[in-house]
Amino acid sequence: FFFRCNLAPVVEFAADVGTKSDFITMNPSVVQRAFGGFRNESDREKFVHRLSMLNDSVLWIPAFMVKGGEKHVEWVNALILKNKLKVRTAYPSLRLIHAVRGYWLTNKVHIKRPSTGLLMYTLATRFCDEIHLYGFWPFPKDLRGKPVKYHYYDDLKYRYFSNASPHRMPLEFKTLYMLHNRGALKLTTGKCIQQ
Repeated sequence: FFFRCNLAPVVEFAADVGTKSDFITMNPSVVQRAFGGFRNESDREKFVHRLSMLNDSVLWIPAFMVKGGEKHVEWVNALILKNKLKVRTAYPSLRLIHAVRGYWLTNKVHIKRPSTGLLMYTLATRFCDEIHLYGFWPFPKDLRGKPVKYHYYDDLKYRYFSNASPHRMPLEFKTLYMLHNRGALKLTTGKCIQQ
């Protein structure tokens, strides 16, 4: 079962990330950042094309977690219906964020707002026997000092250690790394080696 975050493109990166998807998240900000806010027909077509590749996957949109998210969701729903796309949508409640945050707080992990990745990991613990994580590296450079992109598919640059961010990525990583060392998950932070 494959989780993917923020409607990340896969076809042009298939050699590295594969193409299978079962559950895809899409923060409403993706509409603005990757699809131009649907300002023109070309942006809408690009979005419809991306959704058409999901083939019965669940598209998980946290519409009610950010201000203005509902507007983007209305546009997304209209495009899904108009184009008869084979995608199932899910809209988590804000209570989910609070429940996940509460879960981590009871385990002494003080996270302001869990990242999408941590939300998906937490969700996966409820129904997956084995969990493998890829792309969870919240530092600007790898272990050899080589620059690392925030997302593999764009040139977005974030301040990894910014206090302005609602996420505490290094703390999340430290927590996941501890769970990796205990055998609760498999965290891959380097090149994947085929077995």
